[in-house]
Amino acid sequence: MFDYLIVGAGFAGSVLAERLARGAGKRVLLVDKRMHIGGNAYDFYNEHGILVHRYGPHIFHTNSAEVFDYLSRFTAWREYQHRVKASVDGMLVPIPINLDTVNQLYGLQLDPAGMKEFLAQVAEPVSPLVTSEDVVVSGMGRELYEKFFRGYTRKQWGLDPSELDAQVTARVPLRVNRDCRYFTDSFQAMPFAGYTRMFENMLDHPNIKLMLNVDFREIGGQVKYQEIIFTGPVDEYFDHRFGKLPYRSLEFRHETHHRPDFQGHAVINYPNDYAFTRVTEFKYLTGQVHPSTSVVYEYPKAEGDPYYPIPRPANADLYRRYKELAAATEGVHFVGRLATYKYYNMDQVVAQALQLFGRLTGLKRQEATSLRS
Repeated sequence: MFDYLIVGAGFAGSVLAERLARGAGKRVLLVDKRMHIGGNAYDFYNEHGILVHRYGPHIFHTNSAEVFDYLSRFTAWREYQHRVKASVDGMLVPIPINLDTVNQLYGLQLDPAGMKEFLAQVAEPVSPLVTSEDVVVSGMGRELYEKFFRGYTRKQWGLDPSELDAQVTARVPLRVNRDCRYFTDSFQAMPFAGYTRMFENMLDHPNIKLMLNVDFREIGGQVKYQEIIFTGPVDEYFDHRFGKLPYRSLEFRHETHHRPDFQGHAVINYPNDYAFTRVTEFKYLTGQVHPSTSVVYEYPKAEGDPYYPIPRPANADLYRRYKELAAATEGVHFVGRLATYKYYNMDQVVAQALQLFGRLTGLKRQEATSLRS
C-alpha cells in the first residue's frame, strides 16, 4: 500500500515525492511514461560527452529564497547570467530590447532619457490591452514589433499576436538602460552537475518507488494507493471529456560540431528568418570545457508532446470546465503546468508543489520546506 501515487517525475512530481517521503514519512510510488526522470528539464551527456538539455534550454532563475534554498539541498550551483541575441536586419542585437538594441539598429547614440523619448515617439497606445500585439505596439511601436515579435510569435504559436492574449508578450520586458540580461531575478544559476543529477539526489529515499516507461493507467488495478497527485495534462486524466485542450509542441534538432565554439552566444533568436525560432549552444549554459560543442535548433509545431498551453479565451473557458471537474474529484490533486493549463517557470512549479505539500500535511510553508529525515 502506497500513501500516494504521483504521476509525472518532473519538477512538480519529484518535489512532492521528496517532501512526502522525506518530510512526512509517506510511501510514494512515482511513475512517468518517459524513460527518464526530470521531465522537460532532463539533461544528459551525449555520445560526444557533452552535457545537453534534451528538450531545449532550461535556465533556472527565481526571486524566491525559499525555492532556491530548497533546491540547494540537492545540488551545488554554477552562477550564470543568461544573455540572448536576436538576428535582426543582418545584425545580432540584445533581446529583450534595451538601449543598446535601439542604438545598434538605428545607428543612434541615445542615453536612457533619449531612449524614453524615442519610445514615446514611436509607441502607438492601445486601450484596453487585449492582445499580444496591443502590448508590444503600445510599448515600442509597430516597427520594433514587426522586427522582433510578429514573426517569432507566428512561428512559436502558429497564430498572429493579434490572436493571442496579452500575457504572451507581456512576459518580455522592455528596458531603457543597457542591462542585457534576459532575467533580473535575485537567484540565477545552473545546477552544477546538471538537472538530472539534482533530480536523482532529490528522489534518493527509501520511501520512494520509481517506475519509468509506464502509463499510470497500466498499473491502476495492480497497485494500491490512497491518493493521486497528477502532473500530466488535466484533459488527458478525464479522457478528454470536454474535448482536447490545445497545446503548442516543439521539435528539437541536436547537432554536435567538432570545434570549440559554434555561434559565440548561448542563445540566438531568429524572429524572421528560417523555420526554427532559436539556436542554443549548451556549453555557455553549463560551463563545460570540451573541444567540441553541441547546439539545438527549436522548431515549433502543432502536434507532439504538450509544451505550451495556448493562451486564448476559448481555451481558458475549456480549461475552466476541467478545473471544476478536477476540484470535484476526491482523492486526486492536480499540480504543475500541464495539470493546471498555465505556463509556469520552473521555480513557480516548485513553489506550487511546496504549497500543495503544505496543504496535504497541514504545515505552513516554512515548516513544509524545513522537514527532513
